[in-house]
Amino acid sequence: MRKPKQVVVLCGGLGTRLLPFTETLPKPMIQCNQKPFLLYLLEQMSEQGLREFVLLTGYLGEVIKNFFGDGSQWGWTIHYSNGPIDWDTGKRIWEARSLLDENFILLYSDNFVPFSLDKIIKIHEGNQTSLTVTLSPKCPGNVALDSLGIVSKYDNNRSESILNFVEIGYMIVEKDKTLSFYQSPECSFSRIMERMVIQREVSGWVQYDNYHSISDPLRWNLAEQYLNLKKIILIDRDGVINKKAPRGEYISSWDEFEWVSDTRIAMKVLAQKGFKFIIVSNQAGVARGLVNLRDLEKIHLNMKKELLNDGIEILDIYICPHHWEEDCSCRKPKPGLFFNASKAWNFRLDKTFFIGDDPRDCQAAFNAGSRSIFIGDILETKNLAVEEMPMHCFPSLIEAVPILTNYFDYNTDYDYN
Repeated sequence: MRKPKQVVVLCGGLGTRLLPFTETLPKPMIQCNQKPFLLYLLEQMSEQGLREFVLLTGYLGEVIKNFFGDGSQWGWTIHYSNGPIDWDTGKRIWEARSLLDENFILLYSDNFVPFSLDKIIKIHEGNQTSLTVTLSPKCPGNVALDSLGIVSKYDNNRSESILNFVEIGYMIVEKDKTLSFYQSPECSFSRIMERMVIQREVSGWVQYDNYHSISDPLRWNLAEQYLNLKKIILIDRDGVINKKAPRGEYISSWDEFEWVSDTRIAMKVLAQKGFKFIIVSNQAGVARGLVNLRDLEKIHLNMKKELLNDGIEILDIYICPHHWEEDCSCRKPKPGLFFNASKAWNFRLDKTFFIGDDPRDCQAAFNAGSRSIFIGDILETKNLAVEEMPMHCFPSLIEAVPILTNYFDYNTDYDYN
């Protein structure tokens, strides 16, 4: 399959649940942090190397076209297919077919989720289906997924308990194969998907991170908070904040805790620039009976207290207490702890750095869709896959301070609520 270069966005809905705001604005142009929600979507795709867009407009489509024009302001190419308000989603895609590439990314204009083009392509090519859709865990949902990653059931009535995912757009669509499932253009695209599912032509890529929508006022408010970039840094503990215990041993009391002085200095500098921290740490010593959970909590309370004396705020601490043989979802390099933190603090992992000193930290960051900085010798990462490699490698956190501050200096407003 040729790698998709084009993004198609369904922008024609009325947005009735957002009245009165949608009396003068089409739903995709609803403002989040003083910019249209649709702009966030197109910027997200652009960061994935996708800069050719087809916007399928309807209600107040001229507002969208007047704002984005031909896209050249952002270095993009934008085409439009405008139709009557009463056109359904399937009809909009059908009428735009002459503008569409042989394969493309299809988005709904009211959903936002962290996205990896390479990861969804891997699923799509592996299953060799005509369409691959991004899913989010939810019960009741409208999708069931089999053990091979093929969508086995699609039902928008959400009438069965096996429907434990919801589809949120972000699809790879093979144009000709998908159009062959049309019996009539006068239908919703979900109806086309139902036919494709029956023929096992739809794969699912599950995204366990936060997904947000502007479909109603409450969700719009949460989406706006999520999209407002937060100066949060994810950081490992052992080997980064404190010196590691000898191999096979664990820090089991505060008396054994020894600071990495360079890290503490760097954290203080970053805190003075408005950064806050979330610790993400494997603590298998708990499962092995070498560390007591109550003692671990005392260590963390003392650590947070001393850091706070330096003006360094630890927002939260996420640990995996399981043995590596338990195959849990939270032990790094699995990304479960990252997703827990993101959901609790409503921040974007794809705009957040994780600081670690173990190659598995880099793998965990990749699996979570986050950026990683490795503290240590770059040779330690030689066995990582190319896509898992850290963005930067430094001997200590002090050297990483300019990278972190320069990245966030492009943004002016931060919100931790």
